[in-house]
Amino acid sequence: MESAQTFAAVIPCLNEAEAIGSVVKEALRHVQRVWVVDDGSSDGTGQEAQRVGAMVIRKAMNRGKGAALREGLDAAKAAGFQFAVLIDGDGQHDPGEIPKLIEAARVGADLVIGNRMLEPKRMSRVRRFVNGWMSGRLEKMAGMPCPDSQCGFRVVRLEAWERLSFRQNRFEVESEMFTSFARAGLKIVFVPVKSLPAKRPSRIRPAIDSVRWFRWWLTTK
Repeated sequence: MESAQTFAAVIPCLNEAEAIGSVVKEALRHVQRVWVVDDGSSDGTGQEAQRVGAMVIRKAMNRGKGAALREGLDAAKAAGFQFAVLIDGDGQHDPGEIPKLIEAARVGADLVIGNRMLEPKRMSRVRRFVNGWMSGRLEKMAGMPCPDSQCGFRVVRLEAWERLSFRQNRFEVESEMFTSFARAGLKIVFVPVKSLPAKRPSRIRPAIDSVRWFRWWLTTK
């Protein structure tokens, strides 16, 4: 493991009491500290995360994944960490793969993104199509390869992240992060990861979230 105060993890959560305990426990095998941002949960997400060793930031109201990530990243940076592993709390990412992403960050990447598209069989055809379409648009916008723009399994160099401006509060945050790092000339690396079945249905709302993404894309082009 790296020296103290190097790698933390940030997990944005909404009603993930069933999965969050195992995600936190496994993540703590690879990082020094875990922050769970409980984004307005009505179940025992925060309590379960705290029980297994996470630092919990509780929000009374749901503000969205992007807002939760910013708060968690702020906490990790303020605590002196150099990198933050971003991982979803629903179990669709394997925390055992954290070392692969950490290694890419350790040797110089500013943003490491998991690439699920080498083995996408566990993703629905609709999700594969939408991800591929969005990733293609972002490749052209950023002028660099982007095989999996929507994967939330990442490592962020916090010094680089702090220099950029992020405004998106919902799921379009993944796209905003990729384009912001690319346009700033920072090093982005994609690392193959597995896509595991989540323990509950996706919270992405196709109509509303697509409108939000298109609005962001049109104002960012």
